[in-house]
Amino acid sequence: MFSLYEEQMRSKSNLYPRARNGRGAPSNAVPQRFNLHDREIDGDWLDERDRIDDAAKLRTEVTIEFPKSIINYNSSPDLPFDRSINAYRGCEHGCIYCYARPTHAYHDLSPGLDFESKLFAKPNAADLLRQTFAKPNYQPASLAIGTNTDPYQPIEKTYRITRQILEVMLETRHPVVITTKSNRVLEDIDVLASLAELNLTAVAISVTSLDPKTARLLEPRAPAPARRLEAVRMLSQAGIHAHVNIAPVVPGITDHEIEAIVAAAAARGARSISFIPMRLPHEVAPLFEQWLESHYPERKAKVMSIIRQMRGGRRNDPQFHSRMRGQGPWAELIRTRLNIAARKAGMKKSKLKLRTDLFRRPLIRGSQLEMF
Repeated sequence: MFSLYEEQMRSKSNLYPRARNGRGAPSNAVPQRFNLHDREIDGDWLDERDRIDDAAKLRTEVTIEFPKSIINYNSSPDLPFDRSINAYRGCEHGCIYCYARPTHAYHDLSPGLDFESKLFAKPNAADLLRQTFAKPNYQPASLAIGTNTDPYQPIEKTYRITRQILEVMLETRHPVVITTKSNRVLEDIDVLASLAELNLTAVAISVTSLDPKTARLLEPRAPAPARRLEAVRMLSQAGIHAHVNIAPVVPGITDHEIEAIVAAAAARGARSISFIPMRLPHEVAPLFEQWLESHYPERKAKVMSIIRQMRGGRRNDPQFHSRMRGQGPWAELIRTRLNIAARKAGMKKSKLKLRTDLFRRPLIRGSQLEMF
């Protein structure tokens, strides 16, 4: 017979799976959408498997896909760009808060562990981009890379798709903005510096926490904060507009670090800074609650309460204008603190405007224009 305490702990363990070493999501067990199959049906077998095989040995799988188009267009008033590219689907960084996780559900994969271990790569991305740019009706505008999944996640070292895309950008003199939380962006600093000389690029580095332990829990396979800040310094020294984005600010977990992050970013030469309050769309909400129960059970109620206060009483606010900014006293307090810290650090607000007048259409091999 189990004591009442033991029964409660056994019940709690079943409800909130233990965190896996080196992974962000505790499990694949999230509410189902799009006929997603439950991958945790045999609990006893999974328990035995985890005792035999270390859960950290969960292998990353990469599927090659060849899409017919590569640019995604949007009309969101919350975004400073109307087009973007994602070289990869899924992200090995495993950030528990990633708002792109639900996209895996469209492919009958879990937004949980599947999102960070079953990835898709698009090796023909650069060719598709060149073909798009060559069309007579294409008009250039700033193109964003990394708005959904990180273009410099670990598999970029093997596939180099982001590098190829940037080479097309330089070839065609097309403006591009990169968002990443990896210092691997420095491997392309030569191309980025050439683009920066023409005022054609900027790089946003995401820094959520300066504490390596907190960062490891939030973003288990992303580079340490110190490495990201060093990337900011090196990008800035190379003449590249370096921006730091505190995304997201996790109330009750990382919000006390706002001023310190701003100061650290300014010291490394960051020219601008911004933040995004925590947002929990679709399956991200239950995954994040599992994560809180695993790592910060004593703070869970407080964290979720503040998130709801910033999201109109819900765990997520999908409305334009407020979804990226938050609402209510907590969101306004974070915004005020960041603005004051930025002013003290000497960061002036400036709207980034990249050039589009240098654009030149690429020559497609075998086309009539190639003869000239």
